[in-house]
Amino acid sequence: MYEQMVTARHYEERLVDEYLVGKQPAFDISAGPIPGELHLAAGHEASGAGVCMHLRDDDTVTAPHRPHHIAIAKGVDLKRMTAEIFGRKTGLCRGKGGHMHLFDPDVNFACSGIIAQGCPPAVGAAMAAKKRNTDSVAVAFLGEGAIDQGGFLESLNLAAVHDLPVVFVVEDNDWAISMPKDRVTDVQNGAQRAAGFDLPGVRIDSDDATAVYEAAGEAVMRARDGNGPTLIEVQVHRRMGHFMGDAEAYRSEADIDRAKQRDSIERLAEDLRSHGVTDDELDEIRERAHERVEEAISWAKEQPEPGPEEAYENVFTNPPTQAATDGGSAADASGDADETGGDN
Repeated sequence: MYEQMVTARHYEERLVDEYLVGKQPAFDISAGPIPGELHLAAGHEASGAGVCMHLRDDDTVTAPHRPHHIAIAKGVDLKRMTAEIFGRKTGLCRGKGGHMHLFDPDVNFACSGIIAQGCPPAVGAAMAAKKRNTDSVAVAFLGEGAIDQGGFLESLNLAAVHDLPVVFVVEDNDWAISMPKDRVTDVQNGAQRAAGFDLPGVRIDSDDATAVYEAAGEAVMRARDGNGPTLIEVQVHRRMGHFMGDAEAYRSEADIDRAKQRDSIERLAEDLRSHGVTDDELDEIRERAHERVEEAISWAKEQPEPGPEEAYENVFTNPPTQAATDGGSAADASGDADETGGDN
């Protein structure tokens, strides 16, 4: 867990360096080697590592728009993920998805920029596992600002009704974009949402990787054993703005300082030292993690960019040949468009 967390932290700190190239002094979001927005999860590392330590490649994970720490913990290919963030054609999605739309079928990982969007697919994966009579589980990560979304609440309901092997993990960093938590939701403890669906709800009040690991272990085991879903909320902290370039005018300096003082990585390092791990061993782990990150970034920057003509590839799945050539058969197969009110 410590190595995963150190890797994720250094990875995002390095992405900051690369992202700002060419974007200053006047901030230009489209300039530089990493185009578009960049949402970083520094301060969230404990939740990703603590949960994903219990997962296998055949387990499904969906993540929100701060996905890097979760992707690293789930085992997503770091080089191809970095190439995707840099918009290169060897990226996970051929450079078309960017950092908020990573997809790695080798380890069943996906993420989305839509709030709470990952919950329905996770429930679908859990239902598929149950119908196939396997012990695979699904985990949906989301932020505390998403716990009032219909997609989340409907997913809790469906998971509970069908006793599906899915775990919902809410990362509470106190800020729903630029709004403090108490201005956008009626509960301080998001795990209370579980009570409305008669399923277990657990809150971890500090970003302690060991505490997350223990709570997640029970939830994942419960799911694998066919005993249904669990909702976990983890108190994390946001060390950076909502996105790169966020001036954070809505946030006091005191709040930012408090977040930076709550370091889950240093907390875990102290735990390791208390169990006999030496500073030399910790340094070795950090060095190995840093080397891995630097190798991934260097590799990604050397990869080719997609050509403009590739924008038209892998966008939609083409219809079967017969449907495209046999006039009217496609409409016959899917229902009469006129009777259903025209275009849908």
